Amino acid sequence: MLLLGEYWARRGISYDQIFTGPRVRQRRSAELTVEACRKNGKPCIDPVILEDLDEYDLKNLIHKLAPQLAKVNPAFAKNIEKHLSSSREARLGNFQGMFEPLLHHWQSPAATEFDMETWPAFRSRVERAIRNLQAQNGKGLRVACFTSGGFIGSATQFALAAPDRAALELHWRLRNGSLTEFVFTQDRFSLDSFNAVPHLEDAELMSFR
Repeated sequence: MLLLGEYWARRGISYDQIFTGPRVRQRRSAELTVEACRKNGKPCIDPVILEDLDEYDLKNLIHKLAPQLAKVNPAFAKNIEKHLSSSREARLGNFQGMFEPLLHHWQSPAATEFDMETWPAFRSRVERAIRNLQAQNGKGLRVACFTSGGFIGSATQFALAAPDRAALELHWRLRNGSLTEFVFTQDRFSLDSFNAVPHLEDAELMSFR
């Protein structure tokens, strides 16, 4: 994120508002970006925590929803057993095979019985954050938001009026530290660019997890 702040300063990019989700990684990303921008001679406002930018509830997905799916899906049960018994390094390689069916299950009606944020609730939270930004006054208002892949995938789905599954498919493709841009008015929310990394000139810096 230091490179993003340097990129902002180099390109003369400034924002009227900067928001960050509440998680440590989200807040730290915002802080590092702002700090680097200032160190490179460009004024930058302090980020403000916005709870609605939080990621989905991964802890409860793993601890509550995964056991339910494992009972009815032998292939998933095998994948999660392999994932949990692997070394930390190996888990990065087999994570996707466990995680994709789990999130697809989260989007199904069968996943609404637990005391956790459901997919409809998460999607509504993303849309609420977007609507609140749209409701602000100020033509030409520039806003930066530091959030996570699930939120970005769902926001992009919303902009494209795409089906729920598209939110996850978009989520899988997001690079770490990438930029997704939207253009919005009070009546329109449109995708302008997706998953861009103009601040990462070295290809070795590009990663997905």
